[in-house]
Amino acid sequence: MTTFSRRHAIAGGALAMLLLTAAQPAFCEDKGKTTLFKIITVKDEIVIGLNSDELAKIGGTDAGAVARALAAKGEMTAWQYAVKKAANGDLQQAPLRQVGLLANASLRVEPYASPLAVLAHE
Repeated sequence: MTTFSRRHAIAGGALAMLLLTAAQPAFCEDKGKTTLFKIITVKDEIVIGLNSDELAKIGGTDAGAVARALAAKGEMTAWQYAVKKAANGDLQQAPLRQVGLLANASLRVEPYASPLAVLAHE
């Protein structure tokens, strides 16, 4: 890899994730179980959630399937998850906003286990 290519790759990594702010999601439990994954890039890491329907569309339920789908398509839209307090004070993993992921900047996809309740997204 040439110096120019490395710099270009690093610059691409700086633009790795396009955060697309969306309206606050309505929490619906009828979409099936939400599975969390940690996406690690050269810049940072985030937690995303994919529901049963979304996982079926990419052809698998594990981190490898998510990574393959991202590599094959070059980009993917998913819900970013973050910890928030429920009305009763309990902590839970909840959808924060939709994000666009770019394959060229995602270094690793890992399953993410949370001891908190995970809310479904739209």
